[in-house]
Amino acid sequence: MPYFFLLLFWAVFYFTHTFFARLKLKRKFQRIMGKAYKWYRFFYTLWSSLLFLAIFLYAASIPAERLFTGTDFTQYLGLMGAGIGTIILIKSFKNFSLWKFSGLVPHDDLEEKQELVVVGIHKHLRHPIYLGLTFIFVGYLLFTPTLASLVHLVALMLYLPVGIYYEEKKLIAIFGEKYKEYQATVPALIPRFTR
Repeated sequence: MPYFFLLLFWAVFYFTHTFFARLKLKRKFQRIMGKAYKWYRFFYTLWSSLLFLAIFLYAASIPAERLFTGTDFTQYLGLMGAGIGTIILIKSFKNFSLWKFSGLVPHDDLEEKQELVVVGIHKHLRHPIYLGLTFIFVGYLLFTPTLASLVHLVALMLYLPVGIYYEEKKLIAIFGEKYKEYQATVPALIPRFTR
């Protein structure tokens, strides 16, 4: 039963993450909040961060059910996976302001002119943040092979197609044909190693 709740908490997290990022809802909040809308991203990030932390605290409270006995090798692979994922995340944010992305610098993202980022890691992948998180969650599972770690990974894998679908809908609404061309030439998660 605790694993059902863990999966349910992830469903709430991913639903609210996608729901509050929708352009239609953001425009509605912009009309309601007026100039205070510049803080929307901050509260969105704060809510997501607190919910994310609560999920991991809840998972830590569940008695660990091991899936397999970890070895030095699986722990090494887990650390490598998490390390690779972290590097991918860092490279993903290289062309963004992390302060603006987190909302710590208040701004109206609906009014600001946005540029489509197609350089750096985004030249090879449309959604490197999701790929980085996948590596981190796989690494976590290998390092700590528990049922809770598996639920974290399964929840992410179930969310990815949904998250990518809605994010790309939003990006097409913002960038139009430019994003469609980018979408047609650059893969979503798995880079092409041939030209």
